[in-house]
Amino acid sequence: MNHILYKGLTSCYKNKRVLSNEEKIRMEEKEVKEENRKIRFLRYLVDFSILSIQQSDLSLTEALRLVEDVKRAACNLFPGKEETFELIYRPRFNRVIQERFGTASRIS
Repeated sequence: MNHILYKGLTSCYKNKRVLSNEEKIRMEEKEVKEENRKIRFLRYLVDFSILSIQQSDLSLTEALRLVEDVKRAACNLFPGKEETFELIYRPRFNRVIQERFGTASRIS
């Protein structure tokens, strides 16, 4: 009976491979590259949105909607990082909207 159990266990492990250090490093490099790609995309999205608010004929409502759309995109790229958006990007958007539409239109 123990022999059958041993044969079953060994056959389960035959198909599983342990990753080498080199493979682990390659996987980590891919993850870092993907993270950097997401960061660059978010930076581009934020910069482009700020330029749109500053230079286009957006209304205040459209500008606020744009900020919320960027926030939603950021949260899709980085789930669970809503607070990070609020700390890093919200003040930039607030400042730009305040400059464009006046002090009374500050968003929170």
